[in-house]
Amino acid sequence: MTVPTKDFRQRILLGRTGLQVSRIGLGSSYGIGADAVQEAYQERGVNYLYWGSMRRESFGEGIRRLAQRNREDLVIVIQSYARLGGWLTRSFERGLSRLKLDHADVLLLGLHNKPPSSRIMDAALRLREQGRVRFLAVSCHRRSTFQRYIGEGVLDILMLRYSAAHRGADSEIFPHLEIPNRPGMVAYTATRWGRLINPAKIPPGEPTPRASDCYRFVLSQPRVDVCLAGPANAEQMREALAALDRGPMSEEELAWMRRIGDYIHGSQ
Repeated sequence: MTVPTKDFRQRILLGRTGLQVSRIGLGSSYGIGADAVQEAYQERGVNYLYWGSMRRESFGEGIRRLAQRNREDLVIVIQSYARLGGWLTRSFERGLSRLKLDHADVLLLGLHNKPPSSRIMDAALRLREQGRVRFLAVSCHRRSTFQRYIGEGVLDILMLRYSAAHRGADSEIFPHLEIPNRPGMVAYTATRWGRLINPAKIPPGEPTPRASDCYRFVLSQPRVDVCLAGPANAEQMREALAALDRGPMSEEELAWMRRIGDYIHGSQ
């Protein structure tokens, strides 16, 4: 069973996949460009690159540049929300074509609160058999469905919402991962869409967290391998990556973040 390192600057095994991944991954949806993607990899070793809900061209350009010399070191994720097998294949192949790649490391089946249909799974498994993708992942908002995914053991990586204000996984998902060969776990929404770093949302008398505090909180949960960041620009990216240097939270810091998270969750 993988035991996360306390040094967030070190890469970690992504569950049973064998992939060595950076503790923070970058997502394409919010506007970060090619130069920032390159900076994150070259200066901070960020290799988990998620061409996700919005396949922005500038982020894709960053992947293409890096892949020219560093393809074997990258973990490239392509997501599809397709609900028909043929559409899934076309969506995925279109993504590969735009990135000028012959395979992706991960195909993410987007937002399946119920298990994917047999047609979706058959199409995904064919892509894996053909060598077009190495591993299969799923995102979901329903914690009981994650329990089923873990039990069935078909999907290699699970992606879930987790933050100081959204901690249900602590009791409903993470305990089910005390198994050999567990799936990789990727968390997102660490800042709860900015609410956890908005001074107007913070309870009176509490310091406002930095974005890097939110990422540190998530990565301090031992069962989270990667925390996704969705920066809009290089400045936001650098603040997220500051979590790598600042490292795990102390018990006092964790308690502070939970107080803020409970307040925000209760006032939504």
